[in-house]
Amino acid sequence: MLIGMRVLVVEDERRVAEALRTGLEAEGWAVDVTGDGLDALRLAADTEYAAILLDIMLPGLNGYRVCERLRAAEDWTPIIMLTAKDGEYDEADALDSGADDYVTKPFSYVVLLARLRNAIRRRATARPPLLRVGDLVLDPARRSCARGDQDISLTSKEFAVLELLARGGGQVVSKRRLLESGWDFAADPDVNLVEVHISALRRKIDNPFGRRSIRTVRGHGYRLVPDGGAEL
Repeated sequence: MLIGMRVLVVEDERRVAEALRTGLEAEGWAVDVTGDGLDALRLAADTEYAAILLDIMLPGLNGYRVCERLRAAEDWTPIIMLTAKDGEYDEADALDSGADDYVTKPFSYVVLLARLRNAIRRRATARPPLLRVGDLVLDPARRSCARGDQDISLTSKEFAVLELLARGGGQVVSKRRLLESGWDFAADPDVNLVEVHISALRRKIDNPFGRRSIRTVRGHGYRLVPDGGAEL
């Protein structure tokens, strides 16, 4: 039993939703319930869930689209699709949209719990490792950044640039490579955007802490080092 973890139930059939809430709470889970796909996206953005039980046929936005949008936003919360539909193509569509598992109604509650626990265990083992450069820590799964015990808020573009630098292992990463990692070339981005975001990152991860971890290598690009590394 995984006590104290929060689950989001996205189910517009009230009887089923309340049965799931009652059963999960009896097992020690905290449970949020919504019957709307768009509301599910809002809740998932605001709350960290251990897993999501997601019906396919929903008002607002169907379960396939909800799952696709969560994965596009790099939300890797385990998702189990719930549906009255059956057939191999429905299952394939659920998995192709990014779901971890698929259960057809009516389902065995005992089996659903087992699949829920299994999906959480699998996702935990597949979680991308933390990236550490000195006391600077990036969590690619949560898209979060901290220095020591201080959380640092980054935009998605800033995180993309910093993540690539962190994965560089102290080696120089060119401006062009940084640009490719964070921008859609259909928008014809200017390479100077990299300098703008590097400056913003320095203001957030270095200056408040008296550090110089982002180093400029003139004519080549940038590298990320534990503070105190030799300047080039």
